[in-house]
Amino acid sequence: MEKLIAAKLRTVLDGQGLPNRSSWETAPGTSFCSDWRAENRDPERETRVQLLWSPADLFVRFQCRYREIFVSPDANSRRDRLWLWDVAEVFIQSESSEPRRYKEFEISPNGDWLDLDIAAGEKSILFCDLKSRVVLDPTARIWIAELGIPFNALTADFDPHEIWRLNLFRIEGQEPNRFYSAWIPTCTPQPNFHVPEVFGTLHLGD
Repeated sequence: MEKLIAAKLRTVLDGQGLPNRSSWETAPGTSFCSDWRAENRDPERETRVQLLWSPADLFVRFQCRYREIFVSPDANSRRDRLWLWDVAEVFIQSESSEPRRYKEFEISPNGDWLDLDIAAGEKSILFCDLKSRVVLDPTARIWIAELGIPFNALTADFDPHEIWRLNLFRIEGQEPNRFYSAWIPTCTPQPNFHVPEVFGTLHLGD
């Protein structure tokens, strides 16, 4: 099973309640650029993900290379059905959750976000105190997004020794050339990220 480690944050947060730039310099992470079937590798759409944690929050940083940008006309708001546009996503599940219950967090290049509680056959918006920030660099063709996910939105009884389960995803572009990429491939016939059986693990480092 694939494994990720989130480093413990040892610096103060910035004015937006997110880690400062130097905190990310040594944070562990992973990258992916193949589609949800582990095919069609595209380095120009590579996604690098790093993770940090504090007793209050899990911090996720996406660095996304892109070929094109496809976003909603508005920006910087919670938006249902955000997956219809370009997004980076993290799905995360606690040890105590039902097998098919997990949380989904999405962020778009224009700063829109979405936080969902997913269960078998249903979903609802969490309305949690999610912190986010996005920077778009058109010259380098990269967008960078940071999320601060409160642990109290993930579990009622936070334990730093818990082993979480998660997967990471990205969607870019418009049909028929829409690109669906995944850290751990789901290998479904059609693009489908909602396959908790393949989730990897997340460990909170000391």
